[in-house]
Amino acid sequence: MTPGPLEVLPLNAIRHEFEVNVFGALAVVNSFLPALRKARGRIVQVTTMTATLPFPFNGPSGASKAAFDALAAVYRAELKPFGVDVVLAVAGNMRTGGPAKTAAALKRVADQMTAEQRELYGKAFDTFATTMNKMQSSGLDSVSAANRVIELSEQVPAPSRGAVGADAEEVLRLVREKSDAEQNAIRLHMVGLE
Repeated sequence: MTPGPLEVLPLNAIRHEFEVNVFGALAVVNSFLPALRKARGRIVQVTTMTATLPFPFNGPSGASKAAFDALAAVYRAELKPFGVDVVLAVAGNMRTGGPAKTAAALKRVADQMTAEQRELYGKAFDTFATTMNKMQSSGLDSVSAANRVIELSEQVPAPSRGAVGADAEEVLRLVREKSDAEQNAIRLHMVGLE
């Protein structure tokens, strides 16, 4: 996760997020495609609800996952003739050891802001950081999350996407049903910036 105001984040940090979430995932998928075609297998990619409802101060993570979500749709179409399914497991908040790393990343960004950046973004970013830490601390446990991903990977027929956690289910529903203006209000509310 590369949190922070887009104006403040170094481009290299944003590039790194894309290297991991997009190019790393592409490299792994492409390496296994010959075996997947032969076995008529299934690609299951864990993504995030913020790929469909991006949060302020979490742009690189949501954007990089959204980029791979788009590539997954392309893979789904290209690999259909070979019997290879592509499933996106859309994760909500999970308690997987990430909260401590997230809290450290949020603190690091806040500590590195200049006085001008703190004046512009400090209060809102602090609110976001507090809310994000609470969200991750109360998320789905890792065993339940893993069981849900396994369930999605074994479902017949293969779903194109499935929620991992009640919050992800709710976000996917909201994105289907709400207008852009309503989604903007929801995203601000979810991170405490209403």
